[in-house]
Amino acid sequence: MTSAPIHRLVVAISGASGAVYGIRTLEVLAERPDVETHLIVSDGARATIAHETDRELEEILGLADHVHDIKNLGAPIASGSFTTSGMVVIPCSIKSLSAIANSFNDNLLVRAADVSLKERRRLVLVVRETPLNLTHLRLATEVTMAGAVVLPPVPAFYTHPREIVDIVDQTVAKVLSQFSIDVGVASRWEGIDLTL
Repeated sequence: MTSAPIHRLVVAISGASGAVYGIRTLEVLAERPDVETHLIVSDGARATIAHETDRELEEILGLADHVHDIKNLGAPIASGSFTTSGMVVIPCSIKSLSAIANSFNDNLLVRAADVSLKERRRLVLVVRETPLNLTHLRLATEVTMAGAVVLPPVPAFYTHPREIVDIVDQTVAKVLSQFSIDVGVASRWEGIDLTL
């Protein structure tokens, strides 16, 4: 008899560059029987995945426990009565950031994010854009004021990354720690003696 998952997490991949972040998140969570994943992949993300990776979409979808069509506003995750630990949009495009900041619930990605905010659940937005203009910063401020965590994928070099996956894993670990999920794919800062 298997126990019920401790976490039920909504994972959305938007069309921003950096689809590898979303894919890697699904990979590490697929190894965790205590986490049930609900995946949304935007149309833009499908194009980005095809352009940036050599992965088949069906393989990626197969990493999730449940896959929801972005057009299906009747999905369980569109309602606050469907309990989750929260949601991560990884990567998060500026278009998705804007829609979430303005509660423009015209698709399931935005609606599920809105549900996380209204139910006071954790919402992490891995915004993948640089440089940021004033409108981007205002949108990030709006979602932060609404309760979201804006977590750009900024690499930490104290981990001494050797490959791209090391850099990706550090961001994935940082994102999942927001949900108290430790996937053990990146080392944590232990401190160093900077006194001279």
